Amino acid sequence: MGSTEATKSHAVCIPFPAQGHVTPMMQLAKLLHSKGFHITFVNTEFNHRRFVRSKGQDALKGLPDFKFETIPDGLPPSDRDATQDVPALCDSTRKNCLAPFLELLKKLNSSGEVPPVTCVVSDATTSFGAKAAKVLGIPEVTFWTASACGLVGYWQYAQLDKRGIIPFKDENFLTDGTLDAPLDWIHGMSSAMRLKDLPSFMRVTDLNDIMYDFLKSEAENCMNSSTVILNTFDELEQQDLDVIASKCPNIYTIGPLSLLDVKCEDIEALVKEMMEGEKGKKMMKNVTEWGKKALAATEIGGKSYNNFERCIKEALRHGDN
Repeated sequence: MGSTEATKSHAVCIPFPAQGHVTPMMQLAKLLHSKGFHITFVNTEFNHRRFVRSKGQDALKGLPDFKFETIPDGLPPSDRDATQDVPALCDSTRKNCLAPFLELLKKLNSSGEVPPVTCVVSDATTSFGAKAAKVLGIPEVTFWTASACGLVGYWQYAQLDKRGIIPFKDENFLTDGTLDAPLDWIHGMSSAMRLKDLPSFMRVTDLNDIMYDFLKSEAENCMNSSTVILNTFDELEQQDLDVIASKCPNIYTIGPLSLLDVKCEDIEALVKEMMEGEKGKKMMKNVTEWGKKALAATEIGGKSYNNFERCIKEALRHGDN
């Protein structure tokens, strides 16, 4: 490994093993790579095998400074083409992935073939990544891939329990109007909020429900992270971002990542194509202004663009200029 490569910042990116999490993490990894980072992108063995079958072995060979690694997800072998059971996957990753991820980080740091790991970027629903980084004294960053209002919504789960709203006694709550109850006690959110407006995994009759417990605990773990990156932009969710900023020490809004990841002229062409035709013309009135704001946030000098640059400088880059 050359001296230039040896001094590069090295980000290890660990997404939750589902498409809606892998895609934005890959977008973020590509952006970091374009800024000079060495990248190690970590898939589960199951997803790695599926990707190889779909795209071929060469698709994951990567570049000299963009590598792929794998860890087991802890689940028993299953149909190689079947979609994994999501509750089982959530439960297994949080119980079984810390140890193999720790070993991977140690292997990378002792390799001599890649720069020492300088930061771990973990999906908010793979909090074992942040835990492993803290064990080894490596700076960690949590990436929340969904909306800011979703994160604030998950943070209310503990209050629902504390106030005796959940668990529900039986399934009648689905049809008896219970879900229309107002939630005017949630700080920083609209007083028009109703119970049914919260993320639906709180609709449980048992607090040991895997998805309820998993999302409640993983969302709360964001508060323990030194830095939280969000795939949104300020003007879209300012009220929710204010709530998050009051609980998390450092937050960076860098979205929409899908726009940061493409050239401005490509964005304009896509918008034009979408808006042409009768259906597009009807949509235009409602979406054009938000589209303009998203474009403004991600273009050079925009808020999300500048936040991404600040995040690199303040939270992600260590040991190189």
